[in-house]
Amino acid sequence: MDIQIQVTDANDNAPVFSQDVYRVSLQEGVPPGFLVLQLTATDQDEGVNAEIIYSFHNVDEQVEQFFNLDRRTGEITTKDYFDFEIANSYTLTIEAKDPGDLAAHCSVQVEILDENDCAPEVIVTSIFTPLPEDSPPGTVIALMKTRDRDSGENGEVYCQILGKAEFILKSYSKNYYKLVTDRTLDREEIPEYNVTIMATDRGKQPLSSSISITLRLADVNDNAPVFHQASYVAHVAENNPPGASIAQVSASDPDLGPNGHVSYSIVASDLEPRALSSYVSVSAQSGVVFAQRAFDHEQLRAFELTLQARDHGSPALSANVSLRVLVGDRNDNAPRVLYPALGPDGSALFDTVPRAAQPGYLVTKVVAVDADSGHNAWLSYHVLQASEPGLFSVGLRTGEVRTARVLGDRDAARQRLLVAVRDGGQPPLSATATLLLVFADSLQEALPDLSDHSEPTDPQAELQFYLVVALALISVLFLLAVILAVALHLRRSSSPAAWNCFQPGLSSKSGPVVLPNYSEGTLPYSYNLCVASQSAKAEFNFLSVTPEMAPPRDLLCEDASWVPSSNPGDAGVPFASGTILKS
Repeated sequence: MDIQIQVTDANDNAPVFSQDVYRVSLQEGVPPGFLVLQLTATDQDEGVNAEIIYSFHNVDEQVEQFFNLDRRTGEITTKDYFDFEIANSYTLTIEAKDPGDLAAHCSVQVEILDENDCAPEVIVTSIFTPLPEDSPPGTVIALMKTRDRDSGENGEVYCQILGKAEFILKSYSKNYYKLVTDRTLDREEIPEYNVTIMATDRGKQPLSSSISITLRLADVNDNAPVFHQASYVAHVAENNPPGASIAQVSASDPDLGPNGHVSYSIVASDLEPRALSSYVSVSAQSGVVFAQRAFDHEQLRAFELTLQARDHGSPALSANVSLRVLVGDRNDNAPRVLYPALGPDGSALFDTVPRAAQPGYLVTKVVAVDADSGHNAWLSYHVLQASEPGLFSVGLRTGEVRTARVLGDRDAARQRLLVAVRDGGQPPLSATATLLLVFADSLQEALPDLSDHSEPTDPQAELQFYLVVALALISVLFLLAVILAVALHLRRSSSPAAWNCFQPGLSSKSGPVVLPNYSEGTLPYSYNLCVASQSAKAEFNFLSVTPEMAPPRDLLCEDASWVPSSNPGDAGVPFASGTILKS
């Protein structure tokens, strides 16, 4: 017996697309009903289980507006015209499902290609009409913009004027233009203009459009003067001679006779009204501006004048222009040192430097300013004189004083540095700054060095110092001598009992100790100053009694312990010159 077994199909296989993603490109001008894509999905089942239904899956309304999907065949066709300017791509998700609800999905990406299907547009945003006939060249008549909805070269637009050489079109931004006058307009010749502007794109089949602007000219009685420049700038060097010409303005008037005769005047300025006439003046006929005084760059660097050109018509018309006068600098100011500043007595102050300062240590900084400007105020710093050359260096532009090497054992603790400050003018001007530098680790350590002048750096200055000290000591000794003379005079006239120390036996002479000419106020003292020429020592002799007038014995008391110092040439004189030695 034969047994025949028939296996019936079960819906155990889902549909399968040939691709997961389909990509299609369409021109934006394709008509409705155009076949976009034929989708194919297969199902290994048989019979009813192999029947496949196609549908959109999770798409928005815009996709269904432009695309149609056949549920049986899977054909995708267009339903409407595409517009690249609205949307340039679409994404469709397609679902293939068998009767058993087994489904497969795929994605269809449609790219829309742009076509030059939009003509450019010209939109006038502003128009200035009627236009006065005396408007100068460059007057803006209208503002406009262009627009093209295409992309790439299809959306690039350029504009041009058809005819009418009196006007030009200028682009001041992308797709923005301004229509300006290119020459002087005269209403008596042409009262009205029709200006045609054409916009064209750069597509392979270029599209264009045009617009016409009607321009009417407003009449005026005459033409106003027009300056040859929109503004003027004059450069004048300071210290100029009074009465010199510094600038000239010029305006023209196309009218004839008195209507074309122009006169000039100054109508405004940023100077004080009362001081204006003392600074500048203008010739009414030629427009030449004269300087009435010498300018100073440090006091007035620039000022601005408003000049007016007025014709002699009726009514008179005028035009204004600005003249900016720039006063140039000359090197007429020397640098001024701000630091180091001088002390209250006019002497230089000091700075301390650590003894262990390494090369490059910042000691101080010379600060100077110059009232001039530019190169004339460009300062440079130089070492002019130094107690120890090579110990310090000065920054050429910064003025920073730094140590160039370590302090040596033979270097003095007290240093004097003379720094010159020069400007960059021609010829250069300069100033000097004196720096007193003391190598010490503390202020207490620096004070003895400041009071010690054993190493005179300036012989002339030290000599003057010692002269002052000598005069002060001489004055003190002179007062002591006067007091002593008065005391001797009182001793002679007073009772001996009143003087314990002054006894009759102190003098070998019975006459008065003080000579008669003492009463006249003149004392027999001489003053000597000695300076050693072979060394840096200075010797001062004070208060020497002349030998022929000196008393033979001590005037105060016979005390062997008191021995006055004496010079070798003045032996036997009780009061010899006191000597101060300075090494």
